[in-house]
Amino acid sequence: MTGRVSRECYVSENHSERLTPEALLAAYHSYGAPRERWLVGGEYERAVVRSDGRAVDYHDPDGIRWVVEQLAARTGWKKKYEGDHPIECAGDGASITLEPGGQVELSGAPFVRLADLDAEVRRNRAMLYDMAEGHDLKWISCGLTPYARISDIRFVPKGRYAVMRDYLPQHGELAHWMMKGTCSVQANFDFSDEADCARKFHVALALGPLNTAIFANSPLSEGKNTGYASYRGYVWTKTDPARTGFPASVRAGYTHQGWVDYLLDTPMMFYMPGGTWKPANGVTFRQWMDSGIDGVYPTSDDWTLHQTSVFPEVRVKRTIEIRGADAVNIDLSVAFIALWTGVLYGARALSDATELAARFAATPGTHEERQLQAARGGLAARYGDHAAADWARELVTIATAGLREIGEDVALLEPLREKVASGRSPGLDTLEAWERDPSPENVLRTVAY
Repeated sequence: MTGRVSRECYVSENHSERLTPEALLAAYHSYGAPRERWLVGGEYERAVVRSDGRAVDYHDPDGIRWVVEQLAARTGWKKKYEGDHPIECAGDGASITLEPGGQVELSGAPFVRLADLDAEVRRNRAMLYDMAEGHDLKWISCGLTPYARISDIRFVPKGRYAVMRDYLPQHGELAHWMMKGTCSVQANFDFSDEADCARKFHVALALGPLNTAIFANSPLSEGKNTGYASYRGYVWTKTDPARTGFPASVRAGYTHQGWVDYLLDTPMMFYMPGGTWKPANGVTFRQWMDSGIDGVYPTSDDWTLHQTSVFPEVRVKRTIEIRGADAVNIDLSVAFIALWTGVLYGARALSDATELAARFAATPGTHEERQLQAARGGLAARYGDHAAADWARELVTIATAGLREIGEDVALLEPLREKVASGRSPGLDTLEAWERDPSPENVLRTVAY
C-alpha cells in the first residue's frame, strides 16, 4: 500500500457549548487509530541566508515574502494572509509556514510508506533550489543559523510571533535565539489507544537527550564556536521551562489525563478573540474555561491553538510529535524519521526500545541534566559507562529490526548508521570546516540543505 492518505485535523465540537476538562479528555481518548491506518509525517525547518551568512528579510525583493509567493505559484497551493502579508501556503495535505525569523518549514503530508515521504521532501528541496537560481539565496540545514546576528534578524509579520516576542524573554534569556535562529526536524506518529500512546511517549521522552545527541548540528553562532555540539539544544533550555523540556505531569508515566492537565495549567501566551491576536498575560487555559477573559470563553479552536503553544521534547495532539533534533541535511532528515518509524511502529522494536529507555533513564542525573550533556557533547557525551554513540548504535539496531518487521526500506537509515558508527555528530563536520576556513562561503557549503 503506497501513497498519501489524509488525516483529519479538525475538531468538530459545537462552538456555542462551553468546553470542559472532561470533554477535552474524551477527545484525546478518540484520537487512536487501528494499526492499518497508522501514518508517518515529517516537518522540516530550513533557514535561507545570503552568501555572507546574513538572514534573508521578509520584505527583501527576493525575501521571505517572495519565497512564499514563489512556492504558492509553483505548487498551486492556496496562500494564507495576515493583513496584506502572505505567511503560508497549503495543499495536497501539506503546508509551508514561516517560523519567527523567516525559517521556512515544510509540514509534510502524512504517508503510509517512507518512500513517499522521502519523495515529497526531495521534491520540495528541488523546488527551493530551483527558485534560488540566480538569487543570492543559500538554503541551509543546521540547528542554529551560524553567522547571522540574532539581533539583526527581524520577525516575520505574524501576530502570534509579536505576542511571543514580548512574552517569552520574560521567562527565558535565550527565547529570541530560539525564535529567530533555530531550526529542527520533527516527525509525527499515530497510536492505537492510550496505552499505546503511553508506551511510545515514554520511549521518545526518555530517549529525548539521545535524540539531541545523535543529530547535534549547531556548534556555531554569530560566526563563533559556542562550545556546544547542539547550541540549539542549549537554547531551548533557556526559553520557557513551563512549556519546554520534559513535562512533570507525564514524566513518570504518560496518561491522557496527565497530558490534558499539563495543557490546562500551562500559562497561555496569546488568544484570538474575534480573530485578533492578544496577549493572555499568563492566564491558564483552565482559568479561561472557568472564569472567561473579558466575558469571552474558549472554543475548540482556541484549544487547538493552545496545543501548539507548548514545546516539550515530545508533544501529543492527534498524533505523537517527536521533537528535539537539530535540522540536518536531507538524507539525515529522512533517516531521523525512519529511525523513529522503526522504533515506534515495530512491535518487537518498541518492546526493545522500552528496555533501552529504562536503562538509559537509570543513568546518573535528571532528564534535564542528560539533555544538557547531549547539547554539550553530542555523540561524545557520557551516560553511565558508555558514550552516547554506544547508546545510539543500540537504538539504530532496534530501529533497523523494526523497519524490517513492518516491511520498510532499511537503506533509509544508512546515512545515520554511518554517522553513529563513526561516533561523530553532524555538527563536528561543520566545526572542523570552520576551523580550517571560517569564511561563510566554506561553512555554508558544509551545512547546505
